[in-house]
Amino acid sequence: MAVKVPFVALLISAFALWPVYGQSACPTLPANITLKSDAKLPDPFTFINGTRMASKDDWECRREEISQLFQRYELGTLPPKPSSVNSSLSGNSLTINVSEAGKSISFSVSIARPSSGTAPFPAIIAFGGLSIPTPAGVAVINFNNDDIAAQNSGSSRGQGKFFTLYGSNHSAGAMTAWAWGVSRIIDALEATPAANIDLTKIAVSGCSRNGKGALVAGAFDTRIALTIPQESGSGGAGSWRISDAMMANGTTTQTASEIVQENVWFSTLFNQYVNQVSMLPFDHHMLSALVAPRALLIIDNTGIDWLGPESVWGAQSTANKVWQALGIADSMGVSQVGNHNHCQFPASEQPDLDAFVNKFLKGQSTNTSIVKTDGSNNLGFVASQWVDWSVPAFA
Repeated sequence: MAVKVPFVALLISAFALWPVYGQSACPTLPANITLKSDAKLPDPFTFINGTRMASKDDWECRREEISQLFQRYELGTLPPKPSSVNSSLSGNSLTINVSEAGKSISFSVSIARPSSGTAPFPAIIAFGGLSIPTPAGVAVINFNNDDIAAQNSGSSRGQGKFFTLYGSNHSAGAMTAWAWGVSRIIDALEATPAANIDLTKIAVSGCSRNGKGALVAGAFDTRIALTIPQESGSGGAGSWRISDAMMANGTTTQTASEIVQENVWFSTLFNQYVNQVSMLPFDHHMLSALVAPRALLIIDNTGIDWLGPESVWGAQSTANKVWQALGIADSMGVSQVGNHNHCQFPASEQPDLDAFVNKFLKGQSTNTSIVKTDGSNNLGFVASQWVDWSVPAFA
């Protein structure tokens, strides 16, 4: 199979190990890519041409390549910053006005500032409202992502303000459109100092379908310091390959072939691969890896088979290997706890959330070496059955 993959400039990490936002110059992907079946979790450290990363510095371009692969085969194209983005602040309401190619849209977010702490405040952009406990001293920016791209059902394709701007036939699925919306919120915050938000301490979070969206936003926009997807399941923190294996072994869980029939979160480009996910040159351990070297905390639930707890654990414990290779393993955590309802945050996970928020949004020194599950025997995940590559030891 040969496909043409366009090049988009890399948005790089706020961490000092890499160049500043928007200034990378990575090679373009080849015009033709021959996909090969790989039943295991693909190697995040090997470029599409077969060359393996030789140093930490190579992650910048490998990350860009993975981003382009996701856009081409699963999520659809993420447009660059539009020609015009401006904003206005009225009380707690921030209105973002966007224009491109003669078309314009406007949308608003509400900002709930904390009663404690010192401005400018760290902030969490909350997809559909915040489902985790609101941390003290942290603002919450409520993002109505459905306004940007609808997710009512499979009939919602091409609906929402993103598609008003770019056309109903744009390749982006709803999650890519939401990620675009988050980037416009951050653009507006950059242009609005009166909002009193610390631009170096921005997080995103959401639960379930909105958790999938939060993960995609954190993967694409490197201005986001901390990404906190909660119970995002298949299409989020879960692995397509492992979910298929779970289903084949008798566990009823969500798979790629089911999810594209349920809603419009993914690009229609993905449809041809949902029954042959082993052909994809990535899996969702590599979606999470796009967040690296920034911080990521996966919050998950071992008690709901539909979410694919084995799939999530396998994908995310594998994703942590990217942070390991970069020498910052404690910037990526997994907290997987069951015995509670979907999107109900258990008190036992509060210390894990506090550790990540306090370190990455408040600048405190905390222990974030958290990769844990309460599922017995790693929920059946055996790394040697899924991972046939090693973690490189970079100088």
